[in-house]
Amino acid sequence: MSADPVETKLLPEPSSDAARRLRRLRRLAWVMDRSIPIGGGRRIGLDPIIGLIPGLGDWLGAAISTVLVYDAIRLGLPFRVLAQMVLNIAIEAAVGTVPLLGDIFDAAWQANQRNLRLVESHYDGRLKLRPVRSVGVIFLVVAGVLLVLVAVVIVFVVRLVWAVFSGGA
Repeated sequence: MSADPVETKLLPEPSSDAARRLRRLRRLAWVMDRSIPIGGGRRIGLDPIIGLIPGLGDWLGAAISTVLVYDAIRLGLPFRVLAQMVLNIAIEAAVGTVPLLGDIFDAAWQANQRNLRLVESHYDGRLKLRPVRSVGVIFLVVAGVLLVLVAVVIVFVVRLVWAVFSGGA
């Protein structure tokens, strides 16, 4: 497969708004997970690099990843698929809080690419776009809960690392 972020399988006749959202999802997933070649045919994106910022990096990466969930909600994907997408982001953010090893995990896990595959395998051009009003409430609740949980995990890991390096005081 080419490194082009917009090249994928053909989808059933999406509306122009749906097609625009799908292009944005592909580009965001590519930038966050595969935009930087690291040699040997492997690629990483900005997500593991952002994750190097202690505490804030993993939270910021999760916040950016929620854009994919928002567009998936608007595209009318089933709630079980949306739940899997949120779980992918939560796993990456939680494990990503572990210094260095978490960033290696981020580079390998690539939650945004996983979520893009979920969108592309479950999207149907015959689905109606969900209206912004109903999506806004759903998205704010889901994103809010996810980002609060990630913040809690970050605080826990920072305290744990601090305790290890300060002699358990």
